[in-house]
Amino acid sequence: MKKYEDKSNIVADVIKKAREKMCLSKAEVSRRLQFYAVFLDLTEIKRIEDCKMVVKDFELIALCEVLNINYNQLKELLIHD
Repeated sequence: MKKYEDKSNIVADVIKKAREKMCLSKAEVSRRLQFYAVFLDLTEIKRIEDCKMVVKDFELIALCEVLNINYNQLKELLIHD
């Protein structure tokens, strides 16, 4: 698997910070993702937050929706993080 700086994704910190800011558990994020037909269990969300799992584009869009992250500004969040 290709990695960037030994990470499977580069959005882990943004996702984790947004989830914690909203005081949501991984289980609650998992439940809310189901409304977008994205099925990630809490183990997978933990793996994403730990940079151990690749985030597919449709999963990222759903995560942005659930966590109130403007995905049009995601690039800026990643650059300044």
